[in-house]
Amino acid sequence: MHIIPVVDLLRGQVVRGIRGERQHYAPIESPLCGSSDPREVVPILLDYAAADTLYVADLDALTGGAVQAELLSRLLKHNPGLTLWLDAGFADMIVFDMLRGELSRLGADAARVVPVFASESLASRAQAAAALADRNRSILSLDRRGEEALDPAGLWNATTLWPQRLILMALERVGAYDGPALDLLKSVRAQAPGDTRLIGAGGIRHADDLACAAAAGADAWLVASALHDRRIPRVER
Repeated sequence: MHIIPVVDLLRGQVVRGIRGERQHYAPIESPLCGSSDPREVVPILLDYAAADTLYVADLDALTGGAVQAELLSRLLKHNPGLTLWLDAGFADMIVFDMLRGELSRLGADAARVVPVFASESLASRAQAAAALADRNRSILSLDRRGEEALDPAGLWNATTLWPQRLILMALERVGAYDGPALDLLKSVRAQAPGDTRLIGAGGIRHADDLACAAAAGADAWLVASALHDRRIPRVER
């Protein structure tokens, strides 16, 4: 199972995400990293998980503020070879293109930022179709909290719009150690085109959960708390 480390960024600090209740997120206290400074946290997470991809949830942007472009620029500069999957509440490609303009001073490094388009942020089917037109590059996060799909555009059922990379974001399980949503994973795998890469999010407690998720059809998993708390052993390169 491929592990993709996650950092939630709020006002320049890494915070611990729990059940998607963003108003309660606080700077992380990490047995693994000993810091909430993303410049220290990110390289430690990447090394521990033997990863070259990082998922970033920019909570400033997700709660109506500006994208933390300067911080993202520093993370890319100081972590060569890193691919950064960015969830910043992109409602369409226009918003992402504005961010790409801010990052353009990095030159070729700006191409290492890949937008994650979340179903909770895409307001219409037309916006979703435009954002996800490049099926090979775009990433769609299908978001839910409990049994409620966060999906104003109806993307959970729009399988023809699904790109090759599809995140199943069970917010009620994030940071909660409730176990992965295996039934949900199996259901989406049964509907998805054969070349779809499914990435789960939420609930991982230990390495056995990752094995069960792989058996249920996951290709990768977004992980934060189980890495910080050392519930998953270091991945050897």
